[in-house]
Amino acid sequence: MVVVFEGKLWSWDARRADSWVFVTLPEDESEEIREVAGGVRRGFGSLRVRATVGTTSWKTSIFPGSGGGGFVLPLKRPVRTAEALDVGDTATVTVELLDV
Repeated sequence: MVVVFEGKLWSWDARRADSWVFVTLPEDESEEIREVAGGVRRGFGSLRVRATVGTTSWKTSIFPGSGGGGFVLPLKRPVRTAEALDVGDTATVTVELLDV
């Protein structure tokens, strides 16, 4: 399953000093992912994915959002630097589920 979407980068306030930055997948697509993945989940309910932003691709995991909302995708500093992105920017993101 492949999901392409635009999302706004946001910082996790609880870990602001560590610069944890995420983008939230849309709720409709997140629900489809839950259906497709079924019981295939790893620690913290995560799912392995290949993510692409601009010309940068990497393997990582998406995590369930709080309150059952959209999954969240962490964007490491090297990705943000390579793509000239910062908190508040909107990025086009491709997420491909692995192991499903």
